[in-house]
Amino acid sequence: MSCEVSGGSRRDFLRMATVSAFGSLVAREWLMSEAATAAEPPTLTRLNRFPRMLQEYYVQRMRDFHDERIARLEQLQTRSDAQAYVESCRTRIRKCLGPNPERTPLKPRVTNVLERDGYRIENLIFESRPGFLVTGNLYVPTNVTGRLPAVVGTCGHSHNGKAAGAYQSFSQGLARKGFVCLTFDPIGQGERLQYLDDNHKSHVGVGVREHLLAGNQQYLVGENLSFWRAWDGMRALDYLQTREEVDPEQIAVTGNSGGGTMTTLLSGIEDRWNMAAPSCFVTSFVRNLENELPADTEQCPPSVLAHGLDHEDFLAALAPKPIIILAKEKDFFDVRGAEEAYGRLKRLYTLLGAPDNIGLFVGPTTHGYSIENREAMYGWFSRHTGGDADQPEPELTMETDEALTCTPQGQVNLLGSKTVPQFTRERAEALKNARGDVAAEVIRERLNEWLDGRTPPEDPRYRILRPYWRRQHPTRSALTYVIETEPDAQAVVYGLYGELHSSRPPRGKGTGVLYVSHLSADEELRENDLLLETIKSSPETPVFTLDVRGVGESQPNTTDENTSLHAPYGADFMYAAHGIMFDDAMPLQRAYDIMTVLNWIRTFGYSDVHLIANGWGSIPGTFAAILHPLVKQVTLQHPLTSYTDLATAETYTWPLSSMVPGVLNHFDLPDCYAALKSKNVELVDSWGPDQKFAS
Repeated sequence: MSCEVSGGSRRDFLRMATVSAFGSLVAREWLMSEAATAAEPPTLTRLNRFPRMLQEYYVQRMRDFHDERIARLEQLQTRSDAQAYVESCRTRIRKCLGPNPERTPLKPRVTNVLERDGYRIENLIFESRPGFLVTGNLYVPTNVTGRLPAVVGTCGHSHNGKAAGAYQSFSQGLARKGFVCLTFDPIGQGERLQYLDDNHKSHVGVGVREHLLAGNQQYLVGENLSFWRAWDGMRALDYLQTREEVDPEQIAVTGNSGGGTMTTLLSGIEDRWNMAAPSCFVTSFVRNLENELPADTEQCPPSVLAHGLDHEDFLAALAPKPIIILAKEKDFFDVRGAEEAYGRLKRLYTLLGAPDNIGLFVGPTTHGYSIENREAMYGWFSRHTGGDADQPEPELTMETDEALTCTPQGQVNLLGSKTVPQFTRERAEALKNARGDVAAEVIRERLNEWLDGRTPPEDPRYRILRPYWRRQHPTRSALTYVIETEPDAQAVVYGLYGELHSSRPPRGKGTGVLYVSHLSADEELRENDLLLETIKSSPETPVFTLDVRGVGESQPNTTDENTSLHAPYGADFMYAAHGIMFDDAMPLQRAYDIMTVLNWIRTFGYSDVHLIANGWGSIPGTFAAILHPLVKQVTLQHPLTSYTDLATAETYTWPLSSMVPGVLNHFDLPDCYAALKSKNVELVDSWGPDQKFAS
């Protein structure tokens, strides 16, 4: 149907527009008629109209963080300014990573010695914590005398840890150049697997998967894998200082990728290093996020962004000691960030009077500690220890994995070493015994403290989207409202209506129902029996459903087109990790979404709400129900039995976005459920750590 305004009266045009609008209403009625719905229903996938929401929300937060930090750096004008900044970095890093544990006896033992031309390799085991064994190879030059400079070598994500070619190469190369080098297996790699099966292999996956599974769980008890891994490196330094071959005043640290991460963190937390050379890691947090690059748990230190710290600040903490940043032109760690970090550090070092003590080398190839980066490291270390800085890497001879093995059967667990999950389990149980029952008011105070004074808007802004008519929802109409909970963040709400409705929710009074989805309100409106029964049993009670940020209508499609939301290294993990770095854990953000939506519902006249929260939504739903006075009744479907159960499980499937760092130092979920007794809480089919029904 078409119409022209020219040549006719305004009255004729308005009449024709009215007819057109009436035709649209008739079409909608037809779509909902029996004839239309009798056709074979379409195959439906979850609605997801805001898949970039979390990405853009965090990019903006990161850019704000970045701009504020740069402005602070630009204010440094004098040597004393620079010195104060270095001290500030050291203080803030310590606040993020936590205090040192007790330095207990290392109990070192050499299990084998390999004599080679010009050097020897000692296969070494020591304890970084009581009962926590570390395996390493100590390369000692034999063709030079006196006390020698030394290097702690930290490994990246190699299955065989210290025996990988790149790490053997720099260790052997350093020894041939007159450096003692101790390269050790990281947690979850080489001889230090944490999740052994009957065949002495990892039953969850070596490296990244072990790091994520053990590291995410640690947050619950106030620990973090960043510092646990760094502490191993600090104890390796302790060991080198006991060796008569080593000059204790000339000990450096280097590593690549995950080892570049450790080199960076160790530079920030340990002032005994004389030099450092992180390879294939240093860029900036904002570059990683803009490029949709997830990073391991240990590469995302808790509260680091809340304390205004970026990668380069961990290096600044060691200033003005010599540091060279080793990058790669074709690396996924953005070389632009490495160049920018170097430029800012150069200015800092210049203010400190040591401009030549900061360097940058960019190799031409892809990610890895390849020969050009190794040679740049050799030259830098030699130059600053009085050696020959221009010699190329000598010819190397790779050892077999078996030759470098320190334990009889290839794994420290088989010698009785404790695992990270064991430490976490013991800590969780000790906290439970010490905590006792926690009062509702104490929980409210803690939640408000974590929300850091943020209060949801009383009358939040919202949009009304055009309806989708064939979603097979249980009511005639389900209209979508997009509520702005904070800048660049939205919560998606469906209002369910028994008649056609294309506007704001009608004024109500009395009770409304708010259902917080597990993964998708759109899907759960077709499949969740509890929700469907709630709608059917009380047809006069208004029902709203809610997808909080990061699920359902805003499930991220970033990091990898083939990566599931449930994947250990997927988008859910990446954004949850950023929340932890901002000291703003995802369950608290989502509770804030729920409280904002409750305020929105209140603007339409409702005096109380029955809050139903399912699965992943049950944790933020619990927190919001404790805090918001509009909630008078609570039903939690598939709630987690307890954070203690999660912290003490060998394996689990609840995501990082369901965890709050340090929560078990203060309360557990059963304390929250007890606090909701006054709101007639009902727990339906609780889930254990594996997201299956608890017995």
